[in-house]
Amino acid sequence: MSSSPLPCYHCGLPVPAGSRFEARVLGAPRALCCPGCQAVAEAIVAGGLENYYRHRSDNAVNPQALPKALPDELELYDREEVQQDFVQHQGELSETSLLIEGISCAACGWLIEKHLRTLPGVAEARLNLSNHRLTLRWADSLLPLSQLLKELRSIGYAGHPWQDDEASTRLAAENRKSLRQIGVAGLLWMQVMMAAMATWPEFNVDLSPELDKILRWTSLFLTTPIVFYCCGQFFRGALRDLRTRHLTMDVSVSLAIGGAYVAGIWSTVTGIGELYFDAVGMFALFLLAGRYLERRARERTAAATAQLVSLLPPSCLRLDAEERSERVLLRELQVGDRVLVPPGALLPADGHIVAGQSSVDESLLTGEYLPLPRGIGDAVTAGTLNVEGPLTLQISALGADTRLSAIVRLLERAQTDKPRIAELADRVAQWFLLIVLGVAAIVGLVWWQIDSDRAFWIVLALLVATCPCALSLATPTALTTATGSLHKLGLLLTRGHVLEGLKQIDTLIVDKTGTLSEGRLTLERIETLRELDGDACLALAAALEHGSEHPIARAFGHCTQGAEQLASEPGQGLQGVVDGRRLRIGQPAYVAALSGRSAPAIPGEHGQWLLLGDERGPLAWFVLGDRLRDDAPQLLEACRTQGWQIILLSGDSSPMVGEVARQLGIDDARGGLTPDAKLAVLKQLQQAGHRVLMLGDGVNDVPVLAGADISVAMGSATDLAKTSADAVLLSNRLGSLVQAFSMARRTRRIILENLAWATLYNGLVLPFAALGMVTPLWAAVGMSVSSLLVVLNALRLSRP
Repeated sequence: MSSSPLPCYHCGLPVPAGSRFEARVLGAPRALCCPGCQAVAEAIVAGGLENYYRHRSDNAVNPQALPKALPDELELYDREEVQQDFVQHQGELSETSLLIEGISCAACGWLIEKHLRTLPGVAEARLNLSNHRLTLRWADSLLPLSQLLKELRSIGYAGHPWQDDEASTRLAAENRKSLRQIGVAGLLWMQVMMAAMATWPEFNVDLSPELDKILRWTSLFLTTPIVFYCCGQFFRGALRDLRTRHLTMDVSVSLAIGGAYVAGIWSTVTGIGELYFDAVGMFALFLLAGRYLERRARERTAAATAQLVSLLPPSCLRLDAEERSERVLLRELQVGDRVLVPPGALLPADGHIVAGQSSVDESLLTGEYLPLPRGIGDAVTAGTLNVEGPLTLQISALGADTRLSAIVRLLERAQTDKPRIAELADRVAQWFLLIVLGVAAIVGLVWWQIDSDRAFWIVLALLVATCPCALSLATPTALTTATGSLHKLGLLLTRGHVLEGLKQIDTLIVDKTGTLSEGRLTLERIETLRELDGDACLALAAALEHGSEHPIARAFGHCTQGAEQLASEPGQGLQGVVDGRRLRIGQPAYVAALSGRSAPAIPGEHGQWLLLGDERGPLAWFVLGDRLRDDAPQLLEACRTQGWQIILLSGDSSPMVGEVARQLGIDDARGGLTPDAKLAVLKQLQQAGHRVLMLGDGVNDVPVLAGADISVAMGSATDLAKTSADAVLLSNRLGSLVQAFSMARRTRRIILENLAWATLYNGLVLPFAALGMVTPLWAAVGMSVSSLLVVLNALRLSRP
């Protein structure tokens, strides 16, 4: 058995066999995987910062190469009109915030700050490791911003202007405020409880009238911030509900808290009766905690639509009438402009190719398995990747008119059609509140006739006892606990209806590439045809593929020496000279043409077959495949056990779709589908009464992920796919989804138990409170105990 390859000392990726890249770090030679890692490691050592490697954690490696940046692209950031959006000038110093890519541990922060502070003109460099935000203050006259960005890239990191996501910022501010309110309510409630208990008849045997009065006013003073600061949201919500004639829990809560507070004021002023300020603090603490739990459960649903901008390059090369290129910002482009797109660059806008031939990787948008050949006259899409040759593109659509924006509109339309189970719960809650308020009014009138002195206290006890705290906590606490348990298993729920809705699912739609399969090509076997053995043929093929950015090239590994006179024929293959031998690799007809012979037939049907040949004829067949995930059969078997229908929808038009379906026993498999075609299939299923779970990745799956009843995105999915899904499989282990099915059943049972208990408690306590057999104090205790039981029952979900 062959030994595992050494990890690269800098980035941690495997070092290819025969690699000669190394650098001397910490007194010893270290193996590196590529010249990029070698250059970064040598730059760190030369800068006297090699302690970075001593302090970093073992898993502090960059899993992906940082994007390549052209010098003229970075120099765009020196333009005044560009800096005005994110740079503030204060006298001789300038200040900006940058988002840093490539950070993996605290040692990265140490390296960045140390390196930047050694540069002339840098007055301050502070990195926030929690959000990877770098704050810089420097003398712009001594050091342009582009040079700072180049210095960051020289040590392996990329910096971009920090752009606040308003929705995320607002949610974070609301969460901080909620935590402050909970803290204030909890702290003051404990003080109020001690002061109020001292006035109870059981404890105030030796209490003087003067001290009793002081304790009453102290309780009032401590409770007032709880009511007006901590509980202000309940009163504002109640006023809004009354104006819109749409009752929610805020009305009942406001009546209970306001009534208890007013009763406490009356008792404080008159010195007669019990204080109920402790009940106010107890209400506030439980209600605020419950609302915070619910907020945290819902907070992850914020759609980060700004992530879509990352699919487009910040700048591009625009051509003038004399074919001279000038780098401009994307916002400076106009329809009709011509742009030059070099190999390895993203297309900035929709358009048509007017010069050049290449392959374009459209996997983010279409799900196609391999880059597709594109030539003069072909339409291309913004956000796709030019793989091989330079292209000249004439712009036909920008901004909201691009196909990328059309996918976003499909997403928004699908999101509006998402079922909203909360509407049913809201209607039930309204009826419950109407009944409680109606009963409270009737009870108050009756007791006003029987005993006017007790009428207010009985109505108050009724409102307190039936305060729907347990009902409001029943579902969010169970869902939050289950969410935490599933997070430990590698499944992150971003919407609360997932666990409730799994019971209704009867159909699974699944993507292929990156979902059922691992999404990367591997070399499965070599079939030699002439005198050379497999290792020799592999070395020749690796030399041809050396330096190519095509996904196929990665399947052949790395080599130290590339081919000479290398030429690419988009969609056909590569030609070059290795050790004086002219070679071709790619499609059989293309390779056979080099020797003037007829193309040989492909020996098998499974996998991607590539032919290697020279001027004398074919040398070897290479069979490439995309490996299925080990736990894919386990997931599909679990779905079949539950009686689900399984459908495979893929943007890939290759025979691999049918092959994967045969291996996994999927009867309904469809390939070559666009995002809107996938969405049309989903709508047909839903119109036929099916409830659909979608599992996928990539932007091409986004509309279906958003439109499905429940959607799960792979952890390796695009950011847009993750933000559109109801859950994210962070571990990329399909087995975690199987465990979610079991957790869903337990969660539904806990939720039903909580709702049953809350309903039973409110149903039983209501007549006793109406008959005057429950004081406001015991009503508060009962409400608190009921809420506590609901929370404790939900915490059972934290156990495996």
